[in-house]
Amino acid sequence: MIDSIQVGNIKIGRGQPLVLIAGPCVIESPAHCRQMARAIKEIAAALAMPYIFKASYDKANRSSGKSFRGPGLRDGLATLQSVKDETGLPILTDVHSIEEIAPVAEVADILQAPAFLSRQTTFLQALGGGGKAVNIKKGQFLAPDDIPNAVAKVVAGGASNVCVTERGASFGYHNLVSDMRALPLLRECCPVIFDATHSTQMPGGLGDRSGGDRAMAEVLARAAVAVGVDGIFLEVHDRPDEARCDGPNMIALDRLPALLTTLLKIRAAAAE
Repeated sequence: MIDSIQVGNIKIGRGQPLVLIAGPCVIESPAHCRQMARAIKEIAAALAMPYIFKASYDKANRSSGKSFRGPGLRDGLATLQSVKDETGLPILTDVHSIEEIAPVAEVADILQAPAFLSRQTTFLQALGGGGKAVNIKKGQFLAPDDIPNAVAKVVAGGASNVCVTERGASFGYHNLVSDMRALPLLRECCPVIFDATHSTQMPGGLGDRSGGDRAMAEVLARAAVAVGVDGIFLEVHDRPDEARCDGPNMIALDRLPALLTTLLKIRAAAAE
């Protein structure tokens, strides 16, 4: 069992403060990415909440081949490095292939295995050899008791800093459901992050793109913190209805302070 992991000066795990992992779904522009990082950092700092910035340089799993994917590896990593240089924040981003691991590890502090790669043995082992912390997005098709095997693959590659993120399970067509029973089961293996926004996604629900219900993200976030998690993962945008990826399930930036304040109160009450 992995009780906690270290990411820079942030500890994630049992007995540690609730960690926020947040940012836009995808890098839309360097300026927007830095703007979002600064704004969320200010909100988290006011609440004394440890914060890790998240954005993707490439969204490889899209509903349609015409969907916006992001700036790509080279330009995307340059943008993430500029966020890191300007804000000092740790960075989390998805990695989509073994070839990308080395260049991403030069910038990111947490290498994220996307949900649809959470069973790929060679990839997970290689990710474990990247020299950075690893976050496994639990596949929508996996049961909680499948995750120790995925974590073991990453550990076999050489990583000791491994956490897992719950993001809902497939429930019929174009729908996900979050089983709160999964959270304590996953936590028996390693630190657990709850992805409240992807858990409300409706994959492919709008035909050529995914739908979602961002109002339910706040509900699920509250429930997950009450059950017990080590961090909360939120995709956040200043204008989610205009976002180029996952807009329907992203939290609006102006909703973030109130939501985080509530989550911290729930966390404190649950610890009593």
